[in-house]
Amino acid sequence: MTKKASPKSTKKYAALLRGINVGGNKKVPMAELRSLLEGLGHDDVRTYLQSGNAVFNGAPTDPAVLARDLEAAIQAHFGFRVPCLVVDGDHLAAVAAACPFPAAELEGRQLHATFFSEQPGPERFAALDDAAYLPEEYRLGDRVLYLYAPEGLGRSRLAEALSRPAVVKGLDVTTRNWNTVVKLVELTRP
Repeated sequence: MTKKASPKSTKKYAALLRGINVGGNKKVPMAELRSLLEGLGHDDVRTYLQSGNAVFNGAPTDPAVLARDLEAAIQAHFGFRVPCLVVDGDHLAAVAAACPFPAAELEGRQLHATFFSEQPGPERFAALDDAAYLPEEYRLGDRVLYLYAPEGLGRSRLAEALSRPAVVKGLDVTTRNWNTVVKLVELTRP
């Protein structure tokens, strides 16, 4: 478990949980998620929306370790596994700054960021015929995939293709719309 950080040695993080509170499945109340994170020694814990976004201060640690600790705490408390990704505020800010699409000109539902537990190699995307999905497009960044889906994620054929096992097998992944990315950047700003 992560030890509580002293005020001088804290870093801001965002925990991104996958597949909770959707259609009545894997219910994780945000108050309980906050309590779990506090129980892991983190402070200034806040949640955003009901879809599994939490921000907190913690000791400078490998985000993968923080994610494993949170997954274990959720498993022990709720009795089911929830894949978690933890990213630090600096990485979130870099993701937003490196967006290859004109985010300010798009609606939040048109632009998404899929976060990966580790950098996927280009071979995972080799079988995709990018032209077949136009006007939808994607670009890879640092442990993130930017997806432009003009009709939204729910109608995106490209999003479906990008979620196939050939692309995501062996990786923990979770997607957030651009409005959520921007808010998480704001909440994890030093």
